[in-house]
Amino acid sequence: MYGNTGGLKASQTDALQRLYRRHVPPDMLVTPELVRTLVDVAQDVGRQVGVVVDRKGSIEYVVLGDATSLELPELGRVRGGRARLCGVRLIHTHLKGEPLSTDDYSDLFRLSLDFVVVLDARHHVNPLTMSAAHLLPVNPEGRQWDTYTSTPVHEFQLPFDSFMHELEGEFFRKAEAMTKARGSDRAMLVYLDDGRSDDPGWEVEELTQLALSADLQVLDVVVQRRRPDPKYFIGKGRLFEILARTMQREADLLVFCPDLTPAQVKAISEVADVRVIDRTQLILDIFAQRAKSNDGKLQVELAQLKYLLPRFMGAGLAMSRLTGGIGARGPGETKLEMDRRKVRHRIAMLDRRLDDLSTQRKQRRRRRERNSLPIVSIVGYTNAGKSSLLNALTQADALVEDKLFATLDPFSKRLRFPRDREVVLTDTVGFIRDLPKDLRTAFRATLEELESADLLLHIVDVASPRWEDQLNAVEKLLDDLALSGTPRLTVFNKCDLLGAPQVGANLAERFGGVAVSALDRETLRPLVERIESLIWNPDGVVRHEEELRT
Repeated sequence: MYGNTGGLKASQTDALQRLYRRHVPPDMLVTPELVRTLVDVAQDVGRQVGVVVDRKGSIEYVVLGDATSLELPELGRVRGGRARLCGVRLIHTHLKGEPLSTDDYSDLFRLSLDFVVVLDARHHVNPLTMSAAHLLPVNPEGRQWDTYTSTPVHEFQLPFDSFMHELEGEFFRKAEAMTKARGSDRAMLVYLDDGRSDDPGWEVEELTQLALSADLQVLDVVVQRRRPDPKYFIGKGRLFEILARTMQREADLLVFCPDLTPAQVKAISEVADVRVIDRTQLILDIFAQRAKSNDGKLQVELAQLKYLLPRFMGAGLAMSRLTGGIGARGPGETKLEMDRRKVRHRIAMLDRRLDDLSTQRKQRRRRRERNSLPIVSIVGYTNAGKSSLLNALTQADALVEDKLFATLDPFSKRLRFPRDREVVLTDTVGFIRDLPKDLRTAFRATLEELESADLLLHIVDVASPRWEDQLNAVEKLLDDLALSGTPRLTVFNKCDLLGAPQVGANLAERFGGVAVSALDRETLRPLVERIESLIWNPDGVVRHEEELRT
């Protein structure tokens, strides 16, 4: 027996033990005899009583709860395969005749039970009634389960064995069809609107774009409005509804936004049969995919380890690096199986190596300064068109993709002006709102390039409906990075998509910037002239920083 077995009389213990002798025919969900016995025992002990029955009809567990709840033993995945159900059903009593509860549906979802059956164990109820529920494969109506309510036990007719065979076959066919069409990891996105954001729609859209940039197939986006639950983030009931949907649609992972606490990662991972990550881990994964240089790979690994260290212990699939895929790849993936001590040692070693690389970069910058080559760094929100602009200005071949964080490693190219003058034009990783602190710290290679810049070109994608929010987010990040004193020029990119040329010109005038289109070289002439006038004074001498600021 399992559960709350203390304080029982010998006769009550014997009655519970005799439940193991019961047998349910394979073609029946329950039998009236088993129902009557369970109800009698429950009324006698004053607690919920349940049995776990396998497909052959044998009693696997007898479970005893308290007056209002029942805690199941750890059943695990009794039968293998994502498209298969657990192979056991739960039949238990409700002393006050309550319908199926949140806990019942939670057990159904969490364990992929064949059925959950609830018996009305109130005294003087005649005839005995039951309610039952089972999971459903993905369907056009979006239903996650089918429920039978308050049905007299003797009237309930269901050929159980053939029904389960057909139901599981439908699960398999739907899963097989989705597998053939997949080609990439499939994700459910979960956004918690806790009132902290003035524009949650933007955050949901950005989370979706991050997922697509990570080559995820987005199956669904779930938005829950409530205060964060300390344990399950979005609440236990809502979480198990989502977990049922992940099973229906053969999802590989859940992506949460805002970020989860270590305790939430652990709690959700214990009940989820898929990987669990949050927004920051998704960004880290994108960085892991895009890092090409030695510096970049080291910085990605350092950021991964620093972020995952407090989440390292007991997080189930969220920390498993053996399954691969989104949230489980990158230069540091094999290191995440180390214990905490080894992870801390690795972090310290990476910090030292990056310090050495930082020293080498400073020496290279000093050589550039001795050659009197001014440095112009391109900054801006991710996917604002920074690489496209650098390519257009310098005829470079920097990678250009319509994805967030297409550029990770700094890319430099000389820009020559008509009067035999040159600057070093540097493309940098894009910014994003709420950029994680560990990420900013780890990517100091890029930040050092910004610190040594004589001029910052702030690229703004004016074709985005939220360009002004993006502009303000970048300005705030620059201030947080102590770069507010570095001279900057605001460049409004993609003005060709605004419809009327005057719109871009008005924006440029309003912010003291320049309106361009990286795809139209004719619009770049004013930008080049403006850069030249900001870098050199009329006598051809590079302006001092104080002059640039004014």
